[in-house]
Amino acid sequence: MVQSEWNEQTQEALSILFEQFWVLRAEDPSAYQLIREREKALKRYLSDKFGFDLIIHQHFIKLEKIPVDPKSWMGIQDFTEPRDYAIFCCGLAFTEQKSIDEQFLLSDIAEDIQDIFPGEFSLDWTNYQHRKSLVRTLKKMVDLRLIHAIDGDVDLFATDEEQEVLYEVTVYARYFMRSYPDDLFRYRTMREILDSEWERHREDMRRKRVYRKLLFSPAVYRESEEDPDFAYIRNYRNRLRDDLEENTPFQLEVFKNTAMLVLPERKQRYTLFPDQKAISQIALHFQTYLRDNFPADSIDPMGEVKVTNADFKQMVEEIKSVYGEGWGKRYRDMTAASIAAELLQLYQEWELAEVEPDTGMLVLKPAIARMVGHYPDDFTTEVNNKDE
Repeated sequence: MVQSEWNEQTQEALSILFEQFWVLRAEDPSAYQLIREREKALKRYLSDKFGFDLIIHQHFIKLEKIPVDPKSWMGIQDFTEPRDYAIFCCGLAFTEQKSIDEQFLLSDIAEDIQDIFPGEFSLDWTNYQHRKSLVRTLKKMVDLRLIHAIDGDVDLFATDEEQEVLYEVTVYARYFMRSYPDDLFRYRTMREILDSEWERHREDMRRKRVYRKLLFSPAVYRESEEDPDFAYIRNYRNRLRDDLEENTPFQLEVFKNTAMLVLPERKQRYTLFPDQKAISQIALHFQTYLRDNFPADSIDPMGEVKVTNADFKQMVEEIKSVYGEGWGKRYRDMTAASIAAELLQLYQEWELAEVEPDTGMLVLKPAIARMVGHYPDDFTTEVNNKDE
């Protein structure tokens, strides 16, 4: 990368593309202009390192971010079940048939979705759960600016199927879905769709897989003794480190079983672990306990530690007895079991732990030991009777 083309503003433009689904010119003209002015350098870097397409439209900018392996956190967090996604796709099909700025009623889209909904069981808008799914879908379509609500409250539809809302199709509705290299009906599984992405990146597939993993995962783990992606990271660590530190604010850390990007200074733009939530403080205390109490022979060759649910709760009980008086009132009053459940959810979201489906054992991943936290030596606990 030519240094004159890549500066702090270009890094900021790159971070916007990484963190946002798209940049709408009408809503964030400064970010749109920032990226547009650096279009050439950004396109070259994103294509060469990631194999990503940067779409520059007169109304928006969108980076097509395609993961190596989809993770649960990459989904739409407002959706609670597969039916929501199916209705969402049917909603997109409905807007495809409409002109920009064309208006329609909630009953219009509900009827159309009901007609084209796939699967063995049909939708029934007299069913409260089905109506709730439609409400979640329409609210997400509004959030994404695919449609605009002109009049009415969609939340009322959840309790009354006769409620109406007036919507309008936006210019963005036709650009939400990415284009695929072949007809979707050709694919039989999600894996086939993901694999088709690499047909155009055969010569430099390994490098692009590694960049995608590093930038879009909390950590990259060595999955086997012969893991080719991790071997690439180990073999080219210096080249990767130089490039990433020159063109992004991240630093590359590589260990025996883990590679990750870290920020020496917190950047508000990025989603980071640990964040400012109180459960993250508890997580760091737990991780200190792990480092201090687990002998090396309890760690398997992949750097993982397995514990039972009962052991996990017991460890939370122990760290609460050591650090708990410095926690917020909410966690001081919670049971160890409740804290453990919330802590496990955090770890699963950040790919620091997983649960074995067959045994129910908790698998603590190697990156969990890279971050620890403890009180300073002169810390004196004070009971805080105020709610957070």
